[in-house]
Amino acid sequence: MVPVEAPYDDRLLHQRVVGGDDTALGEVYDRFAALIYGLAVRVTRDRVVAEDITQEVFLTFWERPLAYDPGKGTLRAWLATIAHRRAVDHVRTEERRRVSSLGPRLFEPEPERLEDGVLAADEAKRVRQAVTKLPDTLREAVQLAYFGGRTYRQVGEELGVPEGTAKSRIRMALRRLAEELAEEEV
Repeated sequence: MVPVEAPYDDRLLHQRVVGGDDTALGEVYDRFAALIYGLAVRVTRDRVVAEDITQEVFLTFWERPLAYDPGKGTLRAWLATIAHRRAVDHVRTEERRRVSSLGPRLFEPEPERLEDGVLAADEAKRVRQAVTKLPDTLREAVQLAYFGGRTYRQVGEELGVPEGTAKSRIRMALRRLAEELAEEEV
């Protein structure tokens, strides 16, 4: 791949930011804030989170301007890459948090009283029955992830599919399980 050098004005702005010129950072913000915010909104689908990511991107540039190398590409592309990575990290973190909050409740009940244990065992039985009703592709993915403790990547490798496909199957399986269990009031 042939490196794409940054335009002259990107280089000048970068040099001014490296020199501590906060007006240069303001110019960078004015030029790229809408792009960064829009990208973060598209990925996270959350305007408040997108605002935070936008601030983080420009703060990163202000605190570590030498991390940007104008010889490797445009400032626009570099800032957009940082924003995209942060947004994806946020989405992944939220997904893990959501899944982990479902996991113990659905698959590993921790009863405090005997009757809670009986109810939890009944719920676990219903969940396992609902899992058996899933199509093979979805059932295998969710069993590997939740009963086997595998990551999305490991599920994909074991099933011979891309990681994104494994994620989609797991999400679809969880959605179907939630619908089925809601009908049974579990």
